[in-house]
Amino acid sequence: MNDSSTSDAAWRQLHEAASAPYKKAGNFAWHFARGKLGRDPVFRGLIERGLIGQRRRRVVDIGCGQGLFASLLSSMAAMQAQPGRWPATWAATPESAHYTGIELMPKDVARAEAAIGHLRPRPRFVCEDMCTAAMPACDLVVILDVLHYVDHAAQEGVLRRVRGALQPGGRLLLRVGDMASRRGFAVSQWVDRTVTRIRGHKVSPTWGRTVAEWTALLQDLGFSPVLSIPMSEGTPFANVLLVADAGKESSPS
Repeated sequence: MNDSSTSDAAWRQLHEAASAPYKKAGNFAWHFARGKLGRDPVFRGLIERGLIGQRRRRVVDIGCGQGLFASLLSSMAAMQAQPGRWPATWAATPESAHYTGIELMPKDVARAEAAIGHLRPRPRFVCEDMCTAAMPACDLVVILDVLHYVDHAAQEGVLRRVRGALQPGGRLLLRVGDMASRRGFAVSQWVDRTVTRIRGHKVSPTWGRTVAEWTALLQDLGFSPVLSIPMSEGTPFANVLLVADAGKESSPS
């Protein structure tokens, strides 16, 4: 089996394993998990590009929804524990991640707790506003498609607190829509609003930036380097993943 076939097979197994726990939280939670993990290129992209890192064990997921990234982290750890199942082309991810998810919507937190609250180490879900929630010391922060829900000043405030919480060697994985691509950005915003309504949440105004503006903001806050990776393959969106590091590790973790 070639590398591509091996990766495809491993991803299918991860997709199934990470989605399965959501059956306990009801049909909506399960179908949403399968659809989001299966169709959104960011999850597989993080793994295949080696962006998570084996030593980044303390994870904060802002706007975590029903905790899909926590389930995926657990499924990756389980796969790596079985010899021969983890593709040789994939970088290792944490054997045991200590996960904190911050989510504003109580319904999503309830689904997360019902589906994956039993995992070990037990994931911690905080039902609070990302603009005011306590930010624990961490090695990895994931923010996927949520910062545009708050205005520019609040965006900067969240990112400033993230930078303060990240320890040496820490990393921010931030996916945003590129406002410079007007059509792709408009499509992504329309889909985002539609999904928000389907999930039973109120649709709020949004505030975008161009990738250049996001990058400049992150650099001003002390992130270096800041890399941008297109992350909307197979979709009509203009999504970009910004990989922003908080500095070199002072010692192995």
